[in-house]
Amino acid sequence: MTISVRLDPVLGEQVSHEAKRLGMTRSAFVKETLERALGYKNPLQLLDEICSGTPMGDPHASENVSEKFKAKLREKHSY
Repeated sequence: MTISVRLDPVLGEQVSHEAKRLGMTRSAFVKETLERALGYKNPLQLLDEICSGTPMGDPHASENVSEKFKAKLREKHSY
């Protein structure tokens, strides 16, 4: 299903900026955001996927989490 939404210029720029920062298209960013807002996706599940295999107490567990998170999002949304 395709929908069109009118955004004010400031919000539109924020959407574009955040999508670019995450390496996603604007459409993928909006879809992902709506799915989270409606409860279809749990952001903690993605974080868990990123951190799986990291032993408890590992002092390096929190290193590069944001980069790993971005890479996982890009992987999920690459065409």
